[in-house]
Amino acid sequence: MYVCKACNNPLFNSDSKFKSNCGWPSFDDEIDKALIRKQDYSLGMKRIEICCSNCNGHLGHIFEGEGLTDKNIRHCVNSLSILFIPLY
Repeated sequence: MYVCKACNNPLFNSDSKFKSNCGWPSFDDEIDKALIRKQDYSLGMKRIEICCSNCNGHLGHIFEGEGLTDKNIRHCVNSLSILFIPLY
């Protein structure tokens, strides 16, 4: 499981992680109610920012329609914002 580095809030199950070749950890699903979505107009474009629902820490952005997985969504996460916790 991947958790928020700041507060240990569970964010992503490891089975939703996939290789997107973007240089950042990518997930095509999230743990229910783990994230907050915000409009982000920085860099001159519209993006969806994702933050931890517990501490509001910035995690990354969501991109849709790239066709990289069957769910057609990519949570592009800053690797410094998450920790991997083995469950077994």
